[in-house]
Amino acid sequence: MDLFEYQARDLFAAHGVPVLDAIVASTPEEAGAAAEKIGGAVVVVKAQVKTGGRGKAGGVKLARSPQEAADHAANMLGMVINGHTVRQVMVTQGADIAEEYYFGVLLDRSNRTFLAMASREGGMEIEQLAVERPEALARIPVDALDGIDAAKAAEIVTAARFPEDVAEGVSAVISQLWDVFVAEDATLVEVNPLVKTGDGAILALDGKVTLDDNASFRHAGHAELVDHSATDPLEILARERHLNYVKLDGTVGIIGNGAGLVMSTLDVVAYAGEQFGGVHPANFLDIGGGASAEVMANGLAIILSDPQVKSVFVNVFGGITACDAVANGIVQAFALLAERGEEITHPLVVRLDGNNAELGRQILRDAALPLLEQADTMDGAARRAAELAAREA
Repeated sequence: MDLFEYQARDLFAAHGVPVLDAIVASTPEEAGAAAEKIGGAVVVVKAQVKTGGRGKAGGVKLARSPQEAADHAANMLGMVINGHTVRQVMVTQGADIAEEYYFGVLLDRSNRTFLAMASREGGMEIEQLAVERPEALARIPVDALDGIDAAKAAEIVTAARFPEDVAEGVSAVISQLWDVFVAEDATLVEVNPLVKTGDGAILALDGKVTLDDNASFRHAGHAELVDHSATDPLEILARERHLNYVKLDGTVGIIGNGAGLVMSTLDVVAYAGEQFGGVHPANFLDIGGGASAEVMANGLAIILSDPQVKSVFVNVFGGITACDAVANGIVQAFALLAERGEEITHPLVVRLDGNNAELGRQILRDAALPLLEQADTMDGAARRAAELAAREA
């Protein structure tokens, strides 16, 4: 889960990272009041979106009065930056910036470790710096057991060639940011820019944090950080029903057992859909190893609640859960949905393969469920589902 800047700032403050005072506002009036409360000759109004490029898009502005802060907020609220709509702004103290640096720590999956990155040249897009002048970005592996202690922080500062007069202060902040990374179960903690002010203080002026959803059970407070305004209602409903669902833009609903199989199904449907005017998958839905009637019914109900869906492709490879159990789950799911008043309204194409596949197919044939048909192969089922979706469009 990616956080907004103000949420990252709050986490930083909770762990002792030096930050500036800030207030979040949802209206121009609130932004003006926030600027007045914060005080000072200058405040900064910053659009809160989970994407980069805010400054170039006009999403970061200096204000020298509460009215100017309100005016900037009025211009930003509702603005779309790289596909993200601005619904809030953060009003923060202005800073006397003398120098800008960069620091980030992230999960390095390819090398199965953590990686610290630092540069004495912050403020610009770090990806651009890494490509154009890779020598200016120090990359230091961080052992998961040892972490970033004082010695490791000093090593990072030296490798990044930070000025000697800020080495101690930057090292301290790096250690604090590592505390955020570990304590909050993050996969990314980044500050750009990390600045030296005119009086020599080191401050985190911006923050980017990604939290590991797999660790959310350890952090009850993380649920409050979820941005429900940007989450599809069907994804919220699926999460409540413990289903692994992601909404897409197509018209063929997908149900499969196993993430790898579902990903392959998306590709096959997209390929088959090219023959029918560009039909695409409508979702990712992995029911995992189980295919009980309730799981199947919940999956079908969520998919069929999507008004874009015109057909459904159920693609199951029987392994630990045999195909006859899946078939029984589908039959019972139809009955369960009927009891709920949630009738099947679009055609289903089912492909069963693997353990007890023939028995599962026979169960479905005997059930003679309305709007359900079977296909022997994954390619054939994908083509048929795409055809049916195109026909119903």
